[in-house]
Amino acid sequence: MQEVAVRPAAYEVAQVLERNTESLSKYCYNTWQTRTLHALRKCRTAALGGHIDRCNNPSCHRLHLSYNSCRNRHCPKCQGHKKEEWIRAREEELLNVPYFHVVFTLPSALNRLCLYEPKKMYPLLFKITWQVIQDFASNHKFLGAKPGMIAILHTWGQNLSLHPHLHCIVPGGGIAQSGQWKSAKSNGKYLFPVKAMSKVFRARFVASLRKELEPQSKDFYESLFKYDWVVYCKRPFLGPAQVVEYLGRYTHKIAISNHRIKNLDNKSVTFSVKDYRHGGRKSLLRLSDAEFIRRFALHILPKGFVRIRHYGILSSYHKKITITQLQQSLGRVQLKERQPLQNQLCPVCKKGKLVTLTTFMARGPPRYWMEKLRKQSNK
Repeated sequence: MQEVAVRPAAYEVAQVLERNTESLSKYCYNTWQTRTLHALRKCRTAALGGHIDRCNNPSCHRLHLSYNSCRNRHCPKCQGHKKEEWIRAREEELLNVPYFHVVFTLPSALNRLCLYEPKKMYPLLFKITWQVIQDFASNHKFLGAKPGMIAILHTWGQNLSLHPHLHCIVPGGGIAQSGQWKSAKSNGKYLFPVKAMSKVFRARFVASLRKELEPQSKDFYESLFKYDWVVYCKRPFLGPAQVVEYLGRYTHKIAISNHRIKNLDNKSVTFSVKDYRHGGRKSLLRLSDAEFIRRFALHILPKGFVRIRHYGILSSYHKKITITQLQQSLGRVQLKERQPLQNQLCPVCKKGKLVTLTTFMARGPPRYWMEKLRKQSNK
């Protein structure tokens, strides 16, 4: 996947938060959400301090003033470098086999529980999803092998409503009892029947809810069986390069990117949305600042919650040995050579690396360095 320079967004989530600083707590359900919004509001501003760097290229030696990032996983401005590092680590683990994209979605009837009990509901979603994949894979009727999975939690829809679902990457096969790789049916072109997975997913999730949560009414549990639960399995990727491209789109994605915001006016936010029920048709949605912030806060995960998880032969416990052995037997994936990460590259000469000369706190850069920066800009 080729890296492309990203053009700065005209509008930012941070601008909405900044003009509502005094009332952010009103739109949150807990203090952790409030703290997160304030961190995003301050990202790459003088409030977090910063540093002054110099390019080490002798023909450049430009000084650069940078304010610190909040490094919060919900921040639209802090995901690029983390995403690239994570993707490159996953590239090293790719197997030369087909991969499937499977999506498990919770029904809207569970939104209220997800809102107030995220520490119980989201881990349960991961747990039951893996159980379903694992059990179908172990069944000789479908595969008869030990599978693997990378699961990524998304909690949002295009309009920022609560829509919890797991995006899963599943290799098209697994390790048989003999220790050899066993491909999925039709030479890796077919994984498992989604209708059957949907019914098992629903039954197991509801059964676990009865054990994990405080007693709910009988009508509540019966209502969960009135509709089919959505399990969607896309056709296999055309090749490992597509898997990497997918990882780039989904792994470190947040509820809304700054580039989707098209206008800020009169205490309202206008942003682009896609209607996937009508072929991805694009439109604009306008929300008041209060409603925009309230919806954005819905997707701030509990402190320390892990939203990307690895299972089976792709788990950290197994892959140190398993992946190497499989790559030797199946052949390594040939990927295009990628450019070095750009985070420490001088933005002026594009050759030298930035070396930090001094750091400063919220009070701002020392006068000595500010004077140097002024002289440099006047040349």
